[in-house]
Amino acid sequence: MLQLVFVIVLRRLLVAIPTLLLLSLVVFVVLRLLPVDPLAMMLPPSATPADAAALRAQLGFDRPLPVQFLIWLRDAAHGSLGNSINFRQPVGPLVAAAVPATLELALVSLLFALLIGIPGGVVAYVLHQRQRETAADLVVTLLQSIPSFLWALLLILLFGVLWPVLPFSGRVGQEVTLPNLSGFALVDLLVTGRFDAWLSALSHILLPALALALGFAPLVIRVLRSGLIDAAHEPYVEVARLRGLSEGGILWRHMLKNAALPTVTLIGVQFGFLFGGALLVEMIFGFPGVGNLMVQAVKGNDLPLIQGIALVFCVLMLAITVVIDVLYALLNPRLRAA
Repeated sequence: MLQLVFVIVLRRLLVAIPTLLLLSLVVFVVLRLLPVDPLAMMLPPSATPADAAALRAQLGFDRPLPVQFLIWLRDAAHGSLGNSINFRQPVGPLVAAAVPATLELALVSLLFALLIGIPGGVVAYVLHQRQRETAADLVVTLLQSIPSFLWALLLILLFGVLWPVLPFSGRVGQEVTLPNLSGFALVDLLVTGRFDAWLSALSHILLPALALALGFAPLVIRVLRSGLIDAAHEPYVEVARLRGLSEGGILWRHMLKNAALPTVTLIGVQFGFLFGGALLVEMIFGFPGVGNLMVQAVKGNDLPLIQGIALVFCVLMLAITVVIDVLYALLNPRLRAA
């Protein structure tokens, strides 16, 4: 088993290196071809052309494009992603401070999506067996047709305005100061024993996480139902019935585990979209993550910060792919036996 995990990780690492290089090159070139001047925000209105030329030379923007890319690539290999033009701080710490908030939001929303999607998929399968799946299909289609940002607005209207029971702005209450540990508020506050502050963080993340989960759960329901329908015709199910096991026991003990394999693959494929959808939801809820940081970078034509966010996003997606591949191998007995 450990050998299989090692092979999967090694294979993904070999693919990750050229992927990161290609993505870095594409992002770098595209950003430089945009008709914007990233130095405009840094220069005062009274700046002369000589001042602009001096600043451009200081930041290295006067060099040929291939040279700029090689310099950036060399610095990135040493852990430096350059300096933000707007914030006038190193890009690495800025992105590192924002990523845990977005990743925490995406993981909590994934948990909610599974809590909704797994029972929903089982119910949809049972209704299919009883020839009563029309209503389930209608509900799933309705849920799937509403995007996450619209769910965000509806949840704010319902639970923040009409029935104000949950906060819908920020990550924690104004009276809470987050500890500087891992960056994951729910984990850090729980570890430090600040349970009142932990409840504040939980209440602030519920609505944005639920908005993302409601957009993702219908896919889980559909894929899990299809997996259960396929698993129902497998020989091991017939053998279990001949042994006298109940339909419920067969479903929860045997079929669900095998039907979960396509669902695990779906999570790996769609987590990138879930993570990307979190950027828009963050803006709606004022959640201080990568989404808000990216908006500020785009507004200020902050090319180094945009590049850093794109690179970190790619690294996260590759890491998630490795995790999903390992989980798939652990759940699939055929791969374990290979």
